[in-house]
This record gives sequence, C-alpha cells and structure tokens, in this order.
Amino acid sequence: MAATKSGRLPGRHRRPAERQATYGEVIALGEFRALWIGQGLSLLGDQLSRVALSVLVFEGTQSALATASVYALTYLPPIIGGPLLAGLADRYPRRRIMIICDVLRAVMVALMAIPGTHFLALCVLVFCVVLLSAPFSAARAALLPELLEGDRYVAGSALQNMTNQGAQMLGFAVGGALIMGMGPYRALALDAATFMASALIIVSGVRRRRAPVRSDAGRPSMWTMTRTGAKLVFGDRRLRTLVLFAWLCGFYVLPEGIATPYAARLTDDPGQISFVAGLLMGAMPTGTVVGAFLFSRYVPPSKRLRAMGWMAMLTCAPLILCVMRPPLAAVLILWFISGVGGAYQLAANAAFVQCVPAEQRGQAFGLVQSGLLASQGVGILIGGAAANPLGPELVVAMAGAAGLVSAAALAVLWRGSRGEVIEKVRAEATS
Repeated sequence: MAATKSGRLPGRHRRPAERQATYGEVIALGEFRALWIGQGLSLLGDQLSRVALSVLVFEGTQSALATASVYALTYLPPIIGGPLLAGLADRYPRRRIMIICDVLRAVMVALMAIPGTHFLALCVLVFCVVLLSAPFSAARAALLPELLEGDRYVAGSALQNMTNQGAQMLGFAVGGALIMGMGPYRALALDAATFMASALIIVSGVRRRRAPVRSDAGRPSMWTMTRTGAKLVFGDRRLRTLVLFAWLCGFYVLPEGIATPYAARLTDDPGQISFVAGLLMGAMPTGTVVGAFLFSRYVPPSKRLRAMGWMAMLTCAPLILCVMRPPLAAVLILWFISGVGGAYQLAANAAFVQCVPAEQRGQAFGLVQSGLLASQGVGILIGGAAANPLGPELVVAMAGAAGLVSAAALAVLWRGSRGEVIEKVRAEATS
C-alpha cells in the first residue's frame, strides 16, 4: 500500500467519523413528540402573556422599572423555591410531576385573565406560575436523556431549543399585533388554555414510569437531595464551568426585559410601541432558531464543544454597538446576531448530561434551571432600574460588555477541562 506525502499510510490513525442524529429519527419517537408538542404550545402562550403583562403595566405606569419588575417576576421565583422543588423530579414519577404542574398553572393563569385583577394579586399569581416551572422543567429535562441516547439527545435538544425560540419569536412578534386586537386579558386566557392542552398531550403521549428513587423508606429528605445536588454540580470543575456558561444568559437576555421602553425610544407613535417591542423581543429568539439549526445540523459533536467559548462571546459582543443608538433595523440585526451565538447552549447542555448520573439529573437540571432563570430575572431587574436614568441603549451596551468579558474568562476555563468531555461525546457519536 502506497504512503501519502505525509509519510502515513492511508486510513492509519484516522478517527472514525462522528455520527450525527437526524431530526427525522428523533421526531419519529412518540414520547419525544408528545413532550415536544406540549412544550411548544405552552411556551407560545407564555410569550404571548409576557407581552400582554409588559404592555399592561407600561400603559398603566409609564415606568421602565415597573415594567421590568413584572417581567422579572417571570424569572425570579426559582431563587426561593426552585432548588427545593426541582428535587421532586427525582423523588416522584416525572410524568406525574409535569401533569400536575401544567394543571395548576392553567388554573392560576386563568385567574390572571379576569379583568380588573389587582396589581398585587397579579404579581403573586405570576410568581406562583413561574415557581411551578421549576419542577416541571426539571422533570422534562431529566426524562429527555431516557428517551434519547447519544447524538439523538443533541438533535432532540436542538429541536426543543428551536421550538422554544420559535415560540418566543411568534409570541413576541405576533403577540404585539394580536394584543392590539384582542386585549391583554384574552391573551392571558389563551395562555391558560395552552397549559391545559400540554397536560392532556402528556397524559396521552408519555407512558408511566416509576420514580427514580423507588424505596419510600430510603428516600432522602428534600433538603438532603438539594444539598447533595448542589455538591455534585458545584464540586466538579467541568460541571461548574458548564453551569456558568448557562447562566451567562443573564447578560444577553437583559434587553428583552426593557424592550418596551427601548421601543418607545425608537418610534414616535404611541400606538406602535407594542408592535415594535414585539419585534425587538423576537429578534434574539429568531437568531437562536437559525443558530441552533446550523450548529446542530452541520457541526460535529466534538467541534460544538470546542466552539462554545467563541459562540458565547458572540452572544454579547453585538449588544455593545447599541451604545451608538442605531435605528430599529440595525438594532434588530444586532440582536439577531446575538441570538445566533446563543446556540452554544446546546453543546453546554449535552456536555452537562454526559457528566451527571441519571438518578440525580432532576435535581441537577433543576438547580441549573433555577440559577438560569434567577440570573435572567436579576439582570432584567437591574437593567430596568438603570434604564430610567441612563437610557435603554446604554444599559444594553453595558450588559453586552460585561457579558463579553465573562464569556472570554469562561472560554479560558473551559479549555482546561473540555478534553475528557469531548472524548466521551466522540465515543458515543462513533459507537
């Protein structure tokens, strides 16, 4: 056999090609399909309700801080109850947890849809609805690796991620126009219906499974499970870095929380504020849909992990240019590019699954999700408070600069711990 110009024999020392799962084979699985469709319905209603709440509060107060405060309530509750409630996903059957959470949220959002609901009551209901998202999200995230193995998990995560962002894109962009015609209260009623539809889909499409912790006598307390989960997540350098990558979104999601006051600076027509705000809120999710498709479809598993740091920096860098106060079209492009970079979360999620034992996934995912929502909520609250004296453009630029510095630091940390994870992913992709 003839040698090549490099002196190596053809085929020697060549790694086997990494197999990439297709979307078709993932969608063909009935249980995944049920989770996917149910999630898409409820998320679409959620984004519609967020626009409704944002417009409702801004019209009543004309305050960026009040608007951001209510918007932040859709992220902050996990700080208090998320870590504890997420452990339910490892303590009880995950299907049952999801169904109960959906039904309870449907009831509470229906109460929010009653015209004339007091502002404080509205805030309490929003808080409780989001609080229940912690055990629901933990149960769904822990169940997904049981349904999808290897690169199928990444393909399924990409589909869910694109669905999440697509729901945001439609809920935000179309939501502004819909609310102009149907009013915010009817939009909230529609959100309640999507939660109930999600529960029915899970009942019919996801089979029953036993709880991960099967022995009642051997079940640890919720506090013990929370403490053990925190030790697992933050005691491992790889997991700790991956968690910080996930929480980086607190910087680049901040613009969504002040999109309404930002829109007020971009248009002189008060009747167009809700429409422009919907366009702004939908720009990043649209970018993430495109980024997630390209990242999962055309980039091999190991290269996704190598590109994480650069992609994370891409989410924040474009926001810095908002300091120049560009027109609406330019702002939409900048926020779209930021959303494309957000596709790095797919790789971070897949790597996290590789490093967490199956019986602790609910608690681990719950802790990460709680911190994820908390970082977004705190960022939005700070951004809303700063937008009044500084202006929304400068606040968005400052968030982008702080996020870029943080992403660069995480990229350096990840280089020192990614080797073992890459080998695991490569082994699964070639098996």
